[in-house]
Amino acid sequence: MIINKKLLSLTVFCLIVLVAYGLYRKNVLTTLSAGPDASGSASLQTTADLNPLTIAAMRQRSYQGSTIKIEETLSPGSNYNRYIASYISDGLKIYGLLTVPDGQKPKGGWPAIIFNHGYIPPEQYRTTERYVAYVDEFARNGYVVFKPDYRGNGSSEGKPEGAYYSPAYTVDVLNALSSVKKYSGVDPNRIGMWGHSMGGNITLRAMVVSKDIKVGVIWGGVVGTYDQLMNHWHRTTPWAPSEKEIAAHVTSIRQNLAVKYGSLQQNPDFWHSIDPRYYLSDISGPLQLDQGLADEEVPPEFSQSLYDDLKKIGKTVELYTYPGADHNISDPSFTIAMQHSLDFFDKYLKGGDTVK
Repeated sequence: MIINKKLLSLTVFCLIVLVAYGLYRKNVLTTLSAGPDASGSASLQTTADLNPLTIAAMRQRSYQGSTIKIEETLSPGSNYNRYIASYISDGLKIYGLLTVPDGQKPKGGWPAIIFNHGYIPPEQYRTTERYVAYVDEFARNGYVVFKPDYRGNGSSEGKPEGAYYSPAYTVDVLNALSSVKKYSGVDPNRIGMWGHSMGGNITLRAMVVSKDIKVGVIWGGVVGTYDQLMNHWHRTTPWAPSEKEIAAHVTSIRQNLAVKYGSLQQNPDFWHSIDPRYYLSDISGPLQLDQGLADEEVPPEFSQSLYDDLKKIGKTVELYTYPGADHNISDPSFTIAMQHSLDFFDKYLKGGDTVK
């Protein structure tokens, strides 16, 4: 038999190309990269390229959480029990405040709220201090509330890493979510999330990573794009790392990202890949934004621009602004804002309204 050498060479070449393409396909994943006013678009990244902070990488990893362990029983609230509890995140023991309603639980279990606190110097943070009135409002209205401390905060194990340039705190919150889903008496299909300031950033990131968060509320949230965070955020009192954060080299985390990936202007694709504002088409549920207009810590423009972008793509979103109110939306606006938040959770978490 006479073999055509040119045909044989072409056949071998084609086989090599097919094998190479198969290997490429195996090691490449598709990541959604939706701009702030877009509904989403596809781009390709190799697994090796993914920084752990990218939304694609955070979606890939698992969040097993653990059984919630009661560490200490506290004095009860008006109609609910209070505990210091713990769970496991990335092998670290993370503490948190857990409240559980008294009385007959609803069919299917209690709805629950993961409560994401704002920035407090990690060595000053205490599980039972701050946000007492906030937690009480949700707890006495029939919600299980769990306020995780985050790693390195208070008595929690690990190093404090911050929320904007490290995935660590969001990982802790998503593991808290998985742990609460396993907690006896909780309806795993009715879990929402509340966040203040830094906790608002964590809430937004978590809601574009996990579909298990049915509704979110953010007060005074650091929810701007990375361009806004890095170039348009001028605080009245500049942030300075605490001793614990200095020891954990928190300030070098952002610097290392810039050294490795370049600036936003040099490498917008990377900074967009870690920015939840570029994945709004995937947000897991309706979102309410509450913002004091006299906030000197976080620009009200962050909440306004997020609201505008969500409205553009047809998402369910509310924005309430409070003239004269500060970063914490203190009294007299606190009572009004808390009622707005409670009504929102009651409608979309207890009521189970169907939304985009």
